[in-house]
Amino acid sequence: MDANASVVDLTRELVSIPSYDDETAAGDFLEEWLRREADAETTITRDEVGNVIARKGAAGGETLALVGHHDVVEPAASQVTSDDEYAVEERDGRLYGRGTADMKGAVAAAALAFVEADPGGELVFASFVGEEVGGVGARHAIDEGFSPDYAVVGEGSTGYSSPGVTDVAVAHKGRRGSTITAVGTAAHASEADAGENAVYRATDAVSVVRDLEPPAVEVAGERLEGSVVVTEVEGGTAMNVVPDRCEITVDERTVPGERAPLERVEGIEGVAWTVDQDLPPIRCGDEAFAEAVREAADAAQSGTPERVVKPHATDAGWLSTAGTECVVCGPAEPGEAHTDGESVSIDVLERCRETYRRVAEGWTGG
Repeated sequence: MDANASVVDLTRELVSIPSYDDETAAGDFLEEWLRREADAETTITRDEVGNVIARKGAAGGETLALVGHHDVVEPAASQVTSDDEYAVEERDGRLYGRGTADMKGAVAAAALAFVEADPGGELVFASFVGEEVGGVGARHAIDEGFSPDYAVVGEGSTGYSSPGVTDVAVAHKGRRGSTITAVGTAAHASEADAGENAVYRATDAVSVVRDLEPPAVEVAGERLEGSVVVTEVEGGTAMNVVPDRCEITVDERTVPGERAPLERVEGIEGVAWTVDQDLPPIRCGDEAFAEAVREAADAAQSGTPERVVKPHATDAGWLSTAGTECVVCGPAEPGEAHTDGESVSIDVLERCRETYRRVAEGWTGG
């Protein structure tokens, strides 16, 4: 590999490739880059959904994976150039553009670290598709046998303990989205007693939701609190008709090992509850691994990183559910992802590249 390879250049190239509703071109670029830069012993695969996975080092022992995703959310008009590429701008020590923070910068840092590292065991680089739409790529990879023992997921963990410090998240919340459906019997509003008002049943269900106490757990000396919020209500067909159906959307932020008992709403006549999406939370159960990553991050920066908790779901949830011990460590700061002014610090990208390399070379299993 070119010893002068730049994380800025690789991030720029990745970010400029559109990957909102089709990740193919970004995956092509990553695959071609790995085939060009990795050594001859590296195995590089591209599965049927578009995940890019590379492996090197001694197989048969414990495996460490550097994990990211190369899909993004829809860019703002200001983040697209006239020739339909994504705009990338460097100023004041930062790169600006859709995907710089979430999370092509971390993918670039991980790819460079993967190629550079001389691992003690098997090292894997994985960039998944479809993270932004429920972990499509990660779930497919797991179904096809992707099962590293350990993983560093490069989602944002910078600025949690203090500004500018890249921490190590040892737990994060999940998200369960669900629908409460109340059914009744339609009637003319002038003869309301002839019907069963689905909206009334739905409001009874809302009262149950409001009375629930969201679960909480203690992780890394911090209290990780869940939440349950009614976010949408839709019901009724006309001003003068008793409604026979009402739907309520519920957003629940889950914590490791706990769920709010939303099934209680089904104790109301005519009310049913359906889970639409369940993105898992994580809690790293391997103290030695979490500390090894924190020590690598400490050696790569002047600030002192801490083990922290993170409010957002990531692909680490799917990996953790499948048995992989995960931490989250990456350059993005709170408030950067999915914004019109999305950006990432160049210094922190370099820091993450060094952190990932140190973990790859220093961690040999529990």
